[in-house]
Amino acid sequence: MKILIIEDERPASERLIAMILEFDHSIHILATLRSVQESIEWLSIHAAPDLILADIQLNDGLSLEIFKQQPVPSPLIFTTAFDEYLMKAFEFNSIDYLLKPLDKIKLFHALKKYQSLKQHFSGSFVSLFEQVRNNTPIKNRIVVKKGSDYITLKTEQIAYFYTEHKISFLIDIEGKRYIVDKSLSDIEHDLDDREFFRINRKYIANVDAIAKFKSQEKGKIVIEFSPPVSEEVIVSQENAAAFKKWIGK
Repeated sequence: MKILIIEDERPASERLIAMILEFDHSIHILATLRSVQESIEWLSIHAAPDLILADIQLNDGLSLEIFKQQPVPSPLIFTTAFDEYLMKAFEFNSIDYLLKPLDKIKLFHALKKYQSLKQHFSGSFVSLFEQVRNNTPIKNRIVVKKGSDYITLKTEQIAYFYTEHKISFLIDIEGKRYIVDKSLSDIEHDLDDREFFRINRKYIANVDAIAKFKSQEKGKIVIEFSPPVSEEVIVSQENAAAFKKWIGK
């Protein structure tokens, strides 16, 4: 088995390697990568590993961005100190999700799960992942709060979502604002990623709400929404390529 590790904390990666080799000394650790950019570059020039273990939160961003920009057929086991990205992780080729500090027994269980799935699917995970994605329900309505009442809006009525003071808001195509009783991460999971994009930590936008955009220094992108907002909305350098791909540029 050939494993790639993506982990930016050296003590954590060393402990992880030790536990993996304790599980099976024949496992070959291909590399230990420490950033989003390094991982994208490595995956672009190397054959896909059998399995990837990736910390979600790296120094230069979320490892989820790696697999947006450089999709791989490899199954993934995500590790993190927080569970806020649990549902988002399973939109990729994730077969397990381990909380830090890692428990050896749970890691061994995840590795055994990989072996079992590989045997069952004759070494090919592609059909499994495609089946999971095709069966994942996409909501075409969002429940919002208007005063003391709850109403539903069709997704085509939505311009964008944003968060402020830990409260999520929805702006519809007419510029009306509603409260949504979910985090942006939960909202993002419910949406069709062909129509909606996580612009940054504050905004999720409908493709039809992007009035125009332009490149800025250091690879960033500035976006103008319709209906407009009173602040500058920036797509980071790390997300710029994924944004351009999503919007069809």
